[in-house]
Amino acid sequence: MKIGVAKEIKQDEYRVALTPAGAFELVKRGHDVGVEAGAGAGSAFLDEAYTAVGATIVSVDEVWAKSELLLKVKEPVASEYRRLREGFVLFTYLHIAADEPLTRALVDSGIAAVAYETVETDSRALPLLAPMSEIAGRLAAQAGAYFLEKPLGGRGLLLGGVPGVAPGRVVVIGGGIVGYNSAVIALGLGANVTILERSIDRMRHLDEVLSGRVSLVMSSALQIEESLSDADVVIGAVLIPGARAPKLITRETLRRMKDGAVFCDVAIDQGGCAETSRPTTHSEPVYEVEGVTHYCVANMPGAVPITSTKALTNATLPYVEEIADHGLAEAIARDRSLARGVNVLDGKVTYEAVAEAHGLEYTPLEDVLPLSPV
Repeated sequence: MKIGVAKEIKQDEYRVALTPAGAFELVKRGHDVGVEAGAGAGSAFLDEAYTAVGATIVSVDEVWAKSELLLKVKEPVASEYRRLREGFVLFTYLHIAADEPLTRALVDSGIAAVAYETVETDSRALPLLAPMSEIAGRLAAQAGAYFLEKPLGGRGLLLGGVPGVAPGRVVVIGGGIVGYNSAVIALGLGANVTILERSIDRMRHLDEVLSGRVSLVMSSALQIEESLSDADVVIGAVLIPGARAPKLITRETLRRMKDGAVFCDVAIDQGGCAETSRPTTHSEPVYEVEGVTHYCVANMPGAVPITSTKALTNATLPYVEEIADHGLAEAIARDRSLARGVNVLDGKVTYEAVAEAHGLEYTPLEDVLPLSPV
């Protein structure tokens, strides 16, 4: 199969979808790998590293026009919509429940669009979202501590405190992978940490793995209001796979927070979990609403591209190999986890939460492709 690796052009995005080590594995399997010139530079992988393992360096036009399987990290931006075409597979993070123009562009193009974030195992794990969730969760705690500093508009509080001075309070909404990793770093900084979660079984698990060092509280609208009023840093870590994030934090709730408190919305890729959330960039990461600093960077792991690119390739490569070795139809018939990643196919929306988000017709994947191996 002709596999292309596109260069990311989204602002402040430095990751690349495939490491040279990943390219080597695909070349060994007999596939042609074309890497857009300069695609890996932001992650410290120069073109020479790809050619050394048998990949070819190609132009932007070639990588989009000649690839049968195109690998990216982030969703296509508006200037790339014209490059979408029938007859090839796009494999990337899409988050299209929060992006109607992109959804319609994918539908109109006839492309096969497979989203990393909705590849889901039978046990409901999200193996391709997990590594970036781990990184984003850890970065969120760091960002919260950083933007508490007074010169940056924060309260002027050291999150970990010092002997004789109480530490700051961190509230994490959601106890999944993002929430757990946020808590780990916040605890490491010395903060007082509370996680709001709705699953009792998950809370029992977190209590065990975090050795009882965090407060675990059942999440509700009232509890969110009460917890946020006392918080110095709030981390939004909620997720409904493939769907828009629920708006759990209202503007009225924000008004109850301390002036100079920090809110990090890790759910911003899916629309954000606060009424006041809007995407920001690493160049301009924060803005203020109701006296609260909002950090809503839509590609947080892009800030640490060397770590992120390696972690991403570790997770995605087995699925890339499945598609490359067998073709998309056979691959999704063999692997139901991969089948759940198909969001758009042959001009139809095949992921229900996306269709609901935009009022579009939903077509079950099995109505478009057979899901039994040939």
